[in-house]
Amino acid sequence: MSTQQVIEWTEDGRTRTAQWRSESGAPPPRRVAIADDRMPADTAHRLVCEGTALLWHGDYQGARQLLTALARRIDRGPRRAKERRAPAASPAEAFHRHRQAQSRRARLLGMVLVPLDADFGVPLRRAPDVRQACAEAYGPAQGPSVVSLRELLGLIGAHEWREKGVKVRALGGDRIHPHYGVFSPVRGEYVDLVAEAPLPSRELAFDIGTGSGVLAAVLARRGIERVVATDQDARALACARENAARLGLSGHVEVVEADLFPPGRAPLVVCNPPWVPARPSSPLEYAVYDPSGRMLHGFLNGLAGHLTPGGEGWLILSDLAEHLELRPRAELLAAFDTAGLTVLDRLDVRPVHPRAFDPTDPLHSARAAEVTSLWRLTAG
Repeated sequence: MSTQQVIEWTEDGRTRTAQWRSESGAPPPRRVAIADDRMPADTAHRLVCEGTALLWHGDYQGARQLLTALARRIDRGPRRAKERRAPAASPAEAFHRHRQAQSRRARLLGMVLVPLDADFGVPLRRAPDVRQACAEAYGPAQGPSVVSLRELLGLIGAHEWREKGVKVRALGGDRIHPHYGVFSPVRGEYVDLVAEAPLPSRELAFDIGTGSGVLAAVLARRGIERVVATDQDARALACARENAARLGLSGHVEVVEADLFPPGRAPLVVCNPPWVPARPSSPLEYAVYDPSGRMLHGFLNGLAGHLTPGGEGWLILSDLAEHLELRPRAELLAAFDTAGLTVLDRLDVRPVHPRAFDPTDPLHSARAAEVTSLWRLTAG
């Protein structure tokens, strides 16, 4: 969630302050300069590289153009540096280099700042109305604030996705409407696995870490009478409840706050944990990155105690981490054994997202080899 820190800067010889907003938890910049359309992109690039943030007072569309110009300059720098560096010694090293480059890029682009009024209005020429998008992400406004333009653009994009929704083939083309900070089911192949695996029962299922609620909705549409969907994140809980209501499934899907499992046992327990053991850097990344594999191991170690006799646990997991040499397959299989679980079957699907077919992607070899699996597990 947003930090409640204060950003300070000097303007017209006076010290000004405002609430600092950062969903990634970045601290407010220590040095802030006022910038407008007269500032050349090269000057802006030099300042942000030196650690000076730019509080924009010009035309809003000019700020967007500056951000694009900065991105071009930032991207050119790492490419030249990459040419001078030795090739990565392993896929894991290539992954960590890629993450470092992403982190640096995000940090520098996050140095272009825009003000928000007390009602989340943007007091800049040609600025769009972002009040609803900000309210959805931040909650009620609490006075003037400052946010990075990059984050604000993310809020706007998230609001548009929330309004439009994501079409889900496994729901007959109906849409899931993701909230800001909740992972969107744009990669439909893992959803299709849940739609196709043979059901052990139509009585009850648990969906662990439900997020947008898409898997709970698929299970309910498949005829499971009652689905208990859990999550710890307030945004995810609200999102899953809203989607169940939109789809007319509130009578079959119960969304509850819980750390992994709800009380009791079920003949089917489903979990799609984060796939990659690495540190997340933003709220959205918690759906993909889990540095210690806490959710994966928590699900496996608790599964047997939450299955009815003969019940199944469905683990939906990509093997991308294996191709990146971050988690070997043997470690996963050993975790099954340690948890007292037996593999009944495994359903596999290849990715269809664009990056799997993009040879310019730094992680292309791993993405091209990736397989997402639904592991059917049982106790014993």
